[in-house]
Amino acid sequence: MTQHIVFLDRGSIQANIRRPTFAHEWQDHDNTSAAEVAARLQHASIAISNKVPVRREALAQLPALKLIAACATGTNNIDLDYCREKNIAVCNIRHYAMHTLPEHVFTLMLALQRNLFAYRRDVRAGLWQKAEQFCLFNHPIHDLHGKTLGIIGYGELGAAVAKLAQAFGMRVLISERKGSPDTSLGRKSFETVLRDSDILTLHSPLTPETKNLIGAAELALMKPQAILINTSRGGLVDEQALATALKNGSLGGAAFDVLTEEPPRNGNPLLELDLPNFILTPHNAWASHEAMQIMADQLIDNIESFVSGNLKNRVV
Repeated sequence: MTQHIVFLDRGSIQANIRRPTFAHEWQDHDNTSAAEVAARLQHASIAISNKVPVRREALAQLPALKLIAACATGTNNIDLDYCREKNIAVCNIRHYAMHTLPEHVFTLMLALQRNLFAYRRDVRAGLWQKAEQFCLFNHPIHDLHGKTLGIIGYGELGAAVAKLAQAFGMRVLISERKGSPDTSLGRKSFETVLRDSDILTLHSPLTPETKNLIGAAELALMKPQAILINTSRGGLVDEQALATALKNGSLGGAAFDVLTEEPPRNGNPLLELDLPNFILTPHNAWASHEAMQIMADQLIDNIESFVSGNLKNRVV
C-alpha cells in the first residue's frame, strides 16, 4: 500500500529530511493555515505538523488519515481527544533539544547577568573610547557562580539545565508543582523556589493548569533583583504583569524565547519593552542546526515504525 504523506509546514524545519523506505507519495507545504488543513490532507494517510493546528473540524473530514507525526515535542496543536476517538495515531519527537535549549538558557542568563547588550550599546555609542580608565564598568556585572537557580518543570530539559548550572557553581532548587501540599524528595515548594531564586527558569508544558503559572502575585514573591527566563511555552507567564513589573523596577530582569501568540502579529506587551534588562528571542532556542537534524531523522524513524506496525514515541 502506498502511503500519502503531507508535511503541512516544511518551511519550519531547516534540515535534510530523508524519504521513507516504504512506498509513498510525499507532498511539502512551506506553511498551512488552519482553513487549508482539511483540503491539503484530503487524501493523506500520514500528516506531519510542527505547529499547524490539526483540530476536530478538519479531522472529521479526513477519513483516510491514520497517523499525525508531530515534528515537535509538544502536541497541544493536535486534537488528541478526537484522535483517540477515531483511532488516529499521534507520535512526537523527543530528546532532540537536550543541548541546544539549555545552551540558549545560559546564553540569556549570561547576557543579563553581565549586562552584555548594555555594554555593546555603549561601545557603539563611543563611551569606551571616551573613558578615563582602560575599562568601562558603568553597568553592574554579576557572576552566575554562587547564585541560586530555581527550575520549574523538571523533565529532561529542566534536568539538563540543572547539570549546566552545577558546572557554573550555582545552587539549584527544583520546584514542586504549584499548589501541591507536599514536596517530593529533593524538591522545594513552588513558593519557596519563587522566593529564594536569583534566577528562575521555566520548563513546563502549557496546559490548563499551567496557564499564567506566573502572574502578578507570583512575580511579587520573587526577589526584586531576580531574573525570570522562559524558553518553554508562551502562556506560562502573564505577559502584561511581567511588563508592568519590569517597567516599575520590581523585577531585576527577564529573558523570553516564547510568547502567547506566535508569530505575534497582533502585538504583545513584551514587544513594546525597550529595556536593557529584557531580552526577547523569536522562539529559536530549539533551532540549532544539530538539533533540527536530530528532529528530522527521528521524524522519519517514527513514520517508518508506524508503517512497520510498531509506532515509536506514541502519544495517542
